[in-house]
Amino acid sequence: MVDNFDASKPIYKQIADQFYWKIIRGDLQAGDKLPSVRDTAVAFRVNPNTVSRTYNEMERANVVETKRGLGTFVTEKQDVLNDLKGKKMRQQIEQFVTEMEAMGYTAAEMVNGLKNHLGKERGEND
Repeated sequence: MVDNFDASKPIYKQIADQFYWKIIRGDLQAGDKLPSVRDTAVAFRVNPNTVSRTYNEMERANVVETKRGLGTFVTEKQDVLNDLKGKKMRQQIEQFVTEMEAMGYTAAEMVNGLKNHLGKERGEND
């Protein structure tokens, strides 16, 4: 889990992001049970109240559902999970573009750089 948190972002949001990444990668599937609040607090070395806030925030976003007496589960609503995946992709792209523009790159240079990078990863530019 995370040992060092970014001081510029609330810890509960950073923990939620860790769960979102697991869902997007498929490490957590629709209907899977999340670890208990206590277990998650131990894993992240945070107060259980922070984890409760994380789970509540994820529930407000409809990504997880709490079943009284059973625990917290990843939603089985595929449209919600698809929306999460699209939202996270857009956030990453926005961050990438913002940083590249700050360095002075044009849109065409960014696209060419991505094509070259992806081509090398696939062995197309050897």
